[in-house]
Amino acid sequence: MSELIEIKNGQLRVPDNPQIPYLQGDGIGPEIWQAAQPVLNAAVKRAYQGRRKIDWLPLLAGERAHELADEWLPQQTIMELKRHLVAIKGPMTTPVGTGHRSINVALRQTLDLYACWRPIRYFAGVPSPVKHPERVCIDLFRENTEDIYAGIEASADSTAAQSLKKWLQETGQLDRVRFPDTAAFGIKPISKEGSQRLIQAAVDYALKNHRHYLTLVHKGNIMKETEGGFKKWGYQLIEQKYAKQALTMPRLEKIKKERGEAVAQQVLEQAQAQGMLIVNDIICDNFFQQALLFPEHFDVVATMNLNGDYLSDALAAQVGGLGIAPGSNINFQTGCAIFEATHGTAPQLAGKNCANPTSLILSGAMMMEYLGWGKAAEMIRKAVAQAIAMQKATPDLVPAAAALSTSQYGQFLVELINS
Repeated sequence: MSELIEIKNGQLRVPDNPQIPYLQGDGIGPEIWQAAQPVLNAAVKRAYQGRRKIDWLPLLAGERAHELADEWLPQQTIMELKRHLVAIKGPMTTPVGTGHRSINVALRQTLDLYACWRPIRYFAGVPSPVKHPERVCIDLFRENTEDIYAGIEASADSTAAQSLKKWLQETGQLDRVRFPDTAAFGIKPISKEGSQRLIQAAVDYALKNHRHYLTLVHKGNIMKETEGGFKKWGYQLIEQKYAKQALTMPRLEKIKKERGEAVAQQVLEQAQAQGMLIVNDIICDNFFQQALLFPEHFDVVATMNLNGDYLSDALAAQVGGLGIAPGSNINFQTGCAIFEATHGTAPQLAGKNCANPTSLILSGAMMMEYLGWGKAAEMIRKAVAQAIAMQKATPDLVPAAAALSTSQYGQFLVELINS
């Protein structure tokens, strides 16, 4: 009989037969879930010789929920996600400019899933637009609940916009709005608490996994109080909580100023020899350039919501695209987590049995890791790597002549796991 996953004293308690919800998603969502589910089941069964098993619980969200319940994200679904803590989902439709707000954003905000963790890795054989995709090995932590994604907006002709313009006029800032009569407004909240809990998750991950560098990515040279605050609060947290485990660039710069460059270099080398985490920061636009030129200079990256949205997709493109990019949204305090395919619904491919389920499958591997089932996670990743190396995958990953359908690819991964 299946049991619920719980969190006790900050630690996830996972039974051998947990019940885990899934939201299959829209567009290609049902097809890639049908391919992914047997792969996840096979890995768990093989890794633990039948001692562990997942009881999958279907939940409604997206287009199917709207058809059946006239709701895009039913309250019952939210309640079940809170009760079960851990879930997996496919892609969800989000209209542009009109219609309902993003279900993905709604889930992150409603469940306070403040950390979006995206590991960016290359699988040999995947087509890539860069010369050395194998140099990319970056874990990106994106703050998930603040920034402009808070959805605080005012249309150009609204009462709220008029009030904002009045306040800007009273504070002598209205002249900064180029065309005030037709301007719409969006508000960008960035808090100390929100920034620090995300950065703490990134630091803890880096230390646990023996990563050498943590980079805070921001645009604090322009947005000094919001993105500049993210950088400032990040360094403050690390100096206060991780001073013996991490060396920050501000501390190193202070040593350099007070004791000279030679001493600072010696301190840096000693920190590296001791396995300390080196923490620096970089302006967002420069990061885009450096990540293309020297991706090997980055290990773990922490950034805000909008930057993280852009950067995670751009980094994924370097290793072959969102089709092989897994993702998760986690609250490390409550234990609540949703693992998800990072790509869109691709309605033009729906029903054709040719969509790539790798993102969802690898997200399932991330989920296994989160549950403490590392052996199953490793089996899934190894099978994906083998399949791609053997040119046995969907059309976006291998030449058309060798391509498998969605279902065939999923079955081939099952065979590799069982072999």
